[in-house]
Amino acid sequence: MIEDNKENRDHSLERGRATLIFSLKNEVGGLIKALKIFQENHVNLLHIESRKSKRRNSEFEIFVDCDINREQLNDIFHLLKSHTNALSVNPADNFTLKEDGLETVPWFPKKISDLDLCANRVLMYGSELDADHPGFKDNVYRKRRKYFADLAMNYKYVTGRIKMLQSFTLCTGEDFACIFLLCFAERTGFSIRPVAGYLSPRDFLSGLAFRVFHCTQYVRHSSDPLYTPEPDTCHELLGHVPLLAEPSFAQFSQEIGLASLGASEEAVQKLATCYFFTVEFGLCKQDGQLRVFGAGLLSSISELKHALSGHAKVKPFDPKITCKQECLITTFQDVYFVSESFEDAKEKMREFTRTIKRPFGVKYNPYTRSIQILKDIKSITSAMNELRHDLDVVSDSLAKISRQSVI
Repeated sequence: MIEDNKENRDHSLERGRATLIFSLKNEVGGLIKALKIFQENHVNLLHIESRKSKRRNSEFEIFVDCDINREQLNDIFHLLKSHTNALSVNPADNFTLKEDGLETVPWFPKKISDLDLCANRVLMYGSELDADHPGFKDNVYRKRRKYFADLAMNYKYVTGRIKMLQSFTLCTGEDFACIFLLCFAERTGFSIRPVAGYLSPRDFLSGLAFRVFHCTQYVRHSSDPLYTPEPDTCHELLGHVPLLAEPSFAQFSQEIGLASLGASEEAVQKLATCYFFTVEFGLCKQDGQLRVFGAGLLSSISELKHALSGHAKVKPFDPKITCKQECLITTFQDVYFVSESFEDAKEKMREFTRTIKRPFGVKYNPYTRSIQILKDIKSITSAMNELRHDLDVVSDSLAKISRQSVI
């Protein structure tokens, strides 16, 4: 336990360069208050920029490039939340790995608890809504949204898991939801983690690598039940969760997540686009008929009808082409991509991920829920020995079946 605590402490003190982005109201003294937080936490600022907010005319955005360790970043993030509105960490300038030969690789989570550093970097929505959002003028709805956003922001891996198990032992209205999620985990090992709003592609995909799906808790506004400008719990639970309970689909999702770890920003964007046009809006063929497997379509009646109407533009799924297509959020897609089968889509994505340049390989360890970095002979040999043992078990089982059939 002492060694484990020391490892966690050393990990939290790893230094790196990060860019924090936050919005301030256009008022006297706002910037001074925010920058004082960096000073009081002994964070060295390397570069500061400001610009007019693209979301609200009454605000402006601040970009702060700083030299910081993980523990400081976590503290700064929570302190800034009380003084600023939109807050995120630019993943392109995130921490690099301080390991031999990997200094230029963007930081990525290596333990499931590292997701605590990713899940709060909400890029949009959350408790703050744009003026054109259906619930913008509904104060009761916005208060409820803030309640759920605060829960997600304060969620931690260990305590969150304990709370879920505690609620499962109580005879309350939450029992059904807990049973549902536990069955979900038993089928594929996937778990759900609360998130306050829209994450960056890098942060969202990194969760999939650990078989963790970042899930919103708020519901779309009642004034427009068939539309939501952002993922809501209806979309997550009706669209994504049933699919992630299917082993082959769960593996497909995790492989995309693993491919994103430590990849360049360009490569991550390509993977995210392919994810969007498969897991969110993918089509496939079954018995010669066009079928849907994308969660975005399964949770949207109107777009589902449009995609299968025969009038929508449909192209064969090819990751090299699909990754260049624009993803549309507030309207129907300009084009949908169809695979001959789901297995065909999975094989094409595997071929595509092999083209992504990265100076190492990664392997997920389900026992420790951590990522093994395969970057030298020693780490690769260790992984091969684990695989050899698994193959021996399978080979022995086949031999036993063969002997029984002869008898």
